[in-house]
Amino acid sequence: MKSTVEALEGNKVKLSIAVDEAEFETDIDEAFKRIAREVRLPGFRPGKAPRKVLEARIGLEAARGEAFEQALPKYYIEAVEEHDVDVIAQPEWEITAGQESGDVAFEATVEVRPVVTVGGYDGLRVTIPSPNVDDEEIDARIDRLRESFAELQDVERPAQTGDNVTIDIAGSREGEAMDGLTAEDYLYEVGAGTIVPELDEQLAGSKVGAVLEFTADHPMPDEDPVDFRVEVKAVKEKVLPEADDAFAAEASEFETIDELRADLVKRFGVVKKMQATMAVQQKTAEALSELVDDEIPDALVNQEMQNRLQDLGMRLEAQGIGIEQYLAQTGQDQEAFVAELRESAAQGVKVDLALRAVALAEEIEVDDDELEAEYEAVAERVGQKAAQVRKQLERNGQVAAVRSDLRTRKALEWLTEHVELVDEGGNTIDRADLTVEPEPSEDDGPEDDAPEASTEDE
Repeated sequence: MKSTVEALEGNKVKLSIAVDEAEFETDIDEAFKRIAREVRLPGFRPGKAPRKVLEARIGLEAARGEAFEQALPKYYIEAVEEHDVDVIAQPEWEITAGQESGDVAFEATVEVRPVVTVGGYDGLRVTIPSPNVDDEEIDARIDRLRESFAELQDVERPAQTGDNVTIDIAGSREGEAMDGLTAEDYLYEVGAGTIVPELDEQLAGSKVGAVLEFTADHPMPDEDPVDFRVEVKAVKEKVLPEADDAFAAEASEFETIDELRADLVKRFGVVKKMQATMAVQQKTAEALSELVDDEIPDALVNQEMQNRLQDLGMRLEAQGIGIEQYLAQTGQDQEAFVAELRESAAQGVKVDLALRAVALAEEIEVDDDELEAEYEAVAERVGQKAAQVRKQLERNGQVAAVRSDLRTRKALEWLTEHVELVDEGGNTIDRADLTVEPEPSEDDGPEDDAPEASTEDE
């Protein structure tokens, strides 16, 4: 087989493939063997009829057509691998010679993955959450802890947001009381918004003894409006404990408020560092995608949509639900879901193409050891041996794709190490501030200073 490749407009290439008559004769022989297994001839067992008998009975034309159908994709794949053509869609075939006899020639026009331009990637600046904990954040966390230890005290002033009120509430429609919207001596926090918004509006500024009557939409959609009658029986304000040592001892395992604050700084700091670290890759990818001005092929977007839909389907199946049930639970209609899926898939394609461009520009390569490590990782996930994974990928012609995926991952790692990191205030973030210090082990200690045990008898 001989082949050439020619670049065309519209992000396509044309592969011209020629197979001499002698080589294609082998494919015709294989075609006759397949036909022999499917037809029954008197005096011959299935699959045992000689080619001459079959050729005399059905003719050469049928076997040649079968050979074209089965062999052309094989030659096409060989040409794609030979010229390292990164195809992204199914080819369009045209047989140019040999349909009836002689040497075979055909052309395959196919769309290929574009090479995009990402100027300025080496000067990216991304904003991530600050990994540092400030006093206001710790104060807020301590205040939330104080809220859980708050006491309610009666007050004579009008109710305001944050107060708790004791109410009798009656929801009715056309004079009929409604279950679930009627209660006596019900304790409700003003501003909670857990019943209807109008309730909070009416309660704010009300006094003990007030009777509030209003109409509001039912909390459940597609239900008719509801008439409410609410009597305010008590107004209580929250009294929070002082943030002192006594509070720390009651609310935690620490004896002092300073120890409690120090522990919160430590634990919240770990969370913030992890959040910031995870944001680096995401924000870097988003910033990189914005540098891509090239038109993205629909074939790539559609393929990425299919991959994401398949992944979602598998995750939902593991939870025992389907796509339709998922859409109903999340309140999405199919059209909006597909539109959102296409938008995210398009951005994913942009990121992938941009990372390929970075890998090319920075000459990022994947060596055999890294490829072998990937085989090991895949093997561990699927419960197979690395050699089995390697053979399967080689048999399916997917090694180049695996190597390419590794290159893009390495490109993203390279990029995240080189982008400028700033917080929401524009302050530069030192990468050392993203490091989470490991917890010291109980076994850790100054072993060199420990006395040696005697091996002699006392």
